[in-house]
Amino acid sequence: MKIAVINSGSSSIKFKLYKMPQSELLAHLHIEKIGEASSKITFRYADKKELFENKIDNHHEGLKFINKTLKEYQILEHFSLLDAIAHRVVHGGDFFKSATLIDKDVISKIRELIVLSPLHNEANLEGILVSLKKAPDVPQIALFDTSFHSSLPKEAYLYALPYELYKEHKIRRFGFHGISHAYVLKKVAHLMQKRADELNIITLHLGNGSSACAIENGKSIDTSMGFSPLEGLIMGSRSGDIDPQIVIYLQKELGYTMDETEKMLNRGSGLLGICGEIDLREIIKKDDELSRLAIDMMSRRVKKYIGSYMALLGRVDAIAFCAGIGENSPLIREKIVQNLELFGIELESEANEKNLTKITKQTSKIELFVIKTDEELEIALEAAALIEKNTKAN
Repeated sequence: MKIAVINSGSSSIKFKLYKMPQSELLAHLHIEKIGEASSKITFRYADKKELFENKIDNHHEGLKFINKTLKEYQILEHFSLLDAIAHRVVHGGDFFKSATLIDKDVISKIRELIVLSPLHNEANLEGILVSLKKAPDVPQIALFDTSFHSSLPKEAYLYALPYELYKEHKIRRFGFHGISHAYVLKKVAHLMQKRADELNIITLHLGNGSSACAIENGKSIDTSMGFSPLEGLIMGSRSGDIDPQIVIYLQKELGYTMDETEKMLNRGSGLLGICGEIDLREIIKKDDELSRLAIDMMSRRVKKYIGSYMALLGRVDAIAFCAGIGENSPLIREKIVQNLELFGIELESEANEKNLTKITKQTSKIELFVIKTDEELEIALEAAALIEKNTKAN
């Protein structure tokens, strides 16, 4: 079974081709700067890497280029020969709880949800519509970042706002990065030789966008991102949690417009807002007062979430770090778990410095793992399971 996974951004396409159920990655193409004078394309296959620069004006041309490249390298003759094309969609609202076959109703719902995730859902939908034109007879499947969090209890996903706002406008916590949290859960279960539904763990997806998730018996019961990906942890350029009154003050007293406020909170805050730099590697190198402050603030926020999630879960079997910062920054992991020995967390410094998979001492009551997340593989796995399920049903 060959399944293509497409993660379509506003100016990019991430494409991976898998052979399932072996989970074998046959090809990986990443097109950046679509619509600019020169698009950058990275092509990986059979342990080889090729770099191209082409002018690609839109997603249709991007997928056409991918199809042409796969054919030239004798990897895939045409998209129409695929068993399925699976798409990452960021916002599924409370409509979609699992992998879903795409039809007109699904497309309509994704379009309806653009207002909740304008930067993501519109681009995700573009990838779907172009794929449907190129391979109309191939099953198209959507995987939603919000689906994993559909198990949140009502007391977790409701805000203490007038209840009518939830009933009439669906203002609630949705949570994001669910595909990553789901994948990491499976990896931790494998490492601990347990079933996922036996585990209570905390997963920390730390990157330019960051979120924490409390998982009880294999189900998400709380997560840091909320109605939008802005809430929660301090991120590259997003503020995370702030007093809502600040927004009112900015607009009422300081004269910020709505657009200026939105831009500042999403694109001018977080690490960037504190120290003027978004890349953690550069922040660590700078090592000045504001850079150190930004690191301390980010680490402290994650630590607070760990503490609150431990209180919710009662028993915690493991804490897992993933994504760019979580996987690659020993300093941040060390700062986050510092002084948590009282809770049974004992970091093994040498293992942490080497970015090993397990970074706790043998005596630690709670395991610490560093997991290389793979959202595309998780999408392929869930898409393959859905195809197999439908095949059996028919």
